This record gives sequence, C-alpha cells and structure tokens, in this order.
Amino acid sequence: MDRCVRFHRFGVLLFIGLVLSAEIYARDAQPRIAQNLPAPAASSQTQTAPVAAAQQTKSGEYVLSQDRYKKAVTYSRAAYTMYFVSVMLDVLALLLFLRLGIAAKFRNWAETVSDKRWIQALIFVPLLVLSVDLAALPLRLYGHVLSLRYEMSVQNWGSWLSDWTKEQLLMVGFALIFALILSSLMRRSPRRWWLYLWLAALPVVLFIVFISPWLIDPMFNKFEPLQATNPELVAAIENLTKHAGVPIPAERMFLMRASEKTNAVDAYVTGVGASKRVVVWDTTIQKATPNETLFIVGHELGHYVLGHIWKGFVFAAALMLVGFYALFRSLHWALGRWGGDWRIYGPEDWAALALLLMLVEIGVFLLSPVSNGFSRMQEHAADVYGLEVTHGIIPDASEVAAQSFQVLGEVDLADPNPPEFITIWLYSHPPLADRLVFAHSYDPWSKGESPKYVK
Repeated sequence: MDRCVRFHRFGVLLFIGLVLSAEIYARDAQPRIAQNLPAPAASSQTQTAPVAAAQQTKSGEYVLSQDRYKKAVTYSRAAYTMYFVSVMLDVLALLLFLRLGIAAKFRNWAETVSDKRWIQALIFVPLLVLSVDLAALPLRLYGHVLSLRYEMSVQNWGSWLSDWTKEQLLMVGFALIFALILSSLMRRSPRRWWLYLWLAALPVVLFIVFISPWLIDPMFNKFEPLQATNPELVAAIENLTKHAGVPIPAERMFLMRASEKTNAVDAYVTGVGASKRVVVWDTTIQKATPNETLFIVGHELGHYVLGHIWKGFVFAAALMLVGFYALFRSLHWALGRWGGDWRIYGPEDWAALALLLMLVEIGVFLLSPVSNGFSRMQEHAADVYGLEVTHGIIPDASEVAAQSFQVLGEVDLADPNPPEFITIWLYSHPPLADRLVFAHSYDPWSKGESPKYVK
C-alpha cells in the first residue's frame, strides 16, 4: 500500500528539488515492466469470476484464484483511496502552513539567524520540507502496515525507517539546491526566472539519471554481479542484448536483493552511457522462469532501442517548460490575492516556497493523466518490441510473455477490474489484462505480416 503514497510524495518533492523532471524522465524513458503501483485496469475478459490457476494463460485471460482475487480488489481499492487522500492532505497541510503563518514564522527564524541568503536557506528549507513530510508520516506508516498485511512487503520497521530517513535527506538536499538556484534567478530576472530555471534543470536531469545507478540506487538496495549467481541467465541476456543491437557486457548485469524488502518481481535496464546496466531482482529469479525473465528484459531493452530515452526526455522537458511558466503565473496571482494575509512579501520571500510547493502538488496531480498517457503508449511499444526480439530465441515467446504478465499480476495483487478513471489518472502502464491478451495473440509471423520493430 505504501507503494502508491511513496510514489506520489517522492515525485512531488523531487520536483521541488529540481528533480521532478528526473522522476518523470526516469519513469517514462526507463519504465519498468512491474511498477510499485497497483496493476492497471483489466479488460472485459477479466470481469468474469476467477478460475483455477491452471487455466490462466492458456485461455488468453488474466485470472486469479478466489482468495487472490478478493485480496487484489481490496488492496488496490485501498491504494487508490490513499493516493487521493494523500494529495488532499498534502495540499491542506501546506494551506494551513500558509494561513496560520507557520511558513512566515520559519522565515522569521531563518532571517533572525543570519542576513545571508544561503544560511537562511539552510534553516528554512529543511524546516519546511521535514514539517510537511512529518505531517504525511501517519499515512505513510499506515500504508506500510497494509503492505505487510497483504504480504506485498517483507521489510521490517527498522529498515523502513532507515529508507524513509535517507529519502528525507535526499529530498532536503534537492530542495536546498532548488531554493538557492531559484532565489538567485528570481533576484536576477524577476520576470524570466521560470525560463532560466528550466534551462538549469535540464543538465541536472541528465546528471542525476547518469549517477543514479552508482550513487542513489545503492542507498536503498543491495546489488551484486549477476554472473556470480546466475551465469546461465547472463549468457541468455547477453545473447538477447546483441540481438537487440545494444550489447551490454556481463560486468554490467546485476542482481538486486529485492527479497529483503518486497515480494514484487521486476527487472530493468537503467543508466545512460557508462552507467547503463541490466538489473534483475532476485524475486524475479525465484518466481519467474528464465524465459519469462528474458522477456521482461526484452521489454526493457525496447525502451532503449525505440528511442524512449530521448523521447521521454523531450516530453519531460516540454512538461517542465509549461509547468514552470504555470508556476510563475499562479505564484504571482496567489501572492497578489492572499500574500498579505499569509505575511509573504513577494516571490523572493522564503515563505513563498510553501506556496510554490502547494502549487506543485496540485500541478503534478493535474498533469498525471498526461504523463501517464504518454507512458502507456511507450509501454505498449516496448511490449511489442519484447515479443519481437524474443521471437525465435524463446520457444513459444507469446505464451511465455503472457505467463510473465500472469505471474506479475498474481505476485503484485494486480487489480482485476479498477475503474476506467483510475486507469487514466494513475497508471503509467496499459491494463495488465490487455497486455496479457495482446501477448497471447500477437503473431504477425504466422499471418505472413512483417513485425513492427524487429525485422
């Protein structure tokens, strides 16, 4: 359950740390086949009563046992509710910070300590970010309780608290970078700071995506060479990456010890240039067959081969440009109307960051259908590519792909039939059942047709 809330909170605060674009870029350009969100809406085939697991992919449908079906529905509905409640509570908390003058008090404390802006930022920004996150902590804690109850997570509370603390440190650091850059740009160009902020953010995005596999990812998970534990799988992945035209050597293939924290399955390709690598979760190896794992890797390779990296970056950059300009306009409008009541003196006032954070919360929420819609298109293309690149390498590749989706759904408690509104608003992947049906039926070779991507 914590997966849904964490996604939202972390995404929003990354934006404040000049990393919203990195979060969007990483999700859209390097999307994982199984995300830490409930699985998307199912097609009409899954609206029938659950049947025995033995009949699952042979019928071309995503089906669950009776017990698993009930758990998936209950758990997913709770996740949806928590997401929207978290957005509402975040906005409400920030509004109270403004109306009760708490943000102004934080500013006064910072200005009392020093006249230097950078020292004021060192005081004000952590106070604001940590206060907002502490207000959201009870919901986060409840989310982890539910994830443990439904056996999605196996992470103990000590480990969870450690990850939460590291997350806060990262967000405070990003927020400090954002605040200092923004303050400098506002002073130099009160009317064009949004454009210069956008220009400054783009290289930051690329840098963070580049260093994440080396610096950020190891902060939360353990990685080790895949060759040491699964040499046969490494050989198969090497063959697949060569066939895809993006050869990745064995020394850049890693096993992630996900089983220490989660029961979910996943594999992904991440990084750019020298940091590019294949990562396979140990849970995937435990719960999926080698061929199913190979299809998952083939899907991820599709994001590279089909240019989803640069397309995702361009899309994220466009969203950022529009978003920063909207922030500029809405910030001045809100300050003109309520700035006096909130004791905020202007856009350069540190207390205005609380208003900016609230506007970002609202903006990210409203843009979710747009960013997720774009991502769903890329994910479908990667599914097609994964099917084509494994054809001839994996026996009965379509059936293997369909079964991999079935495994993902069973393990991750994929919702059999969420509302269409939820699919549009929350899911960056196409409906899981639609993906399974498509994988089961996609066969241009038997029809004498040309494959779309892998000729």
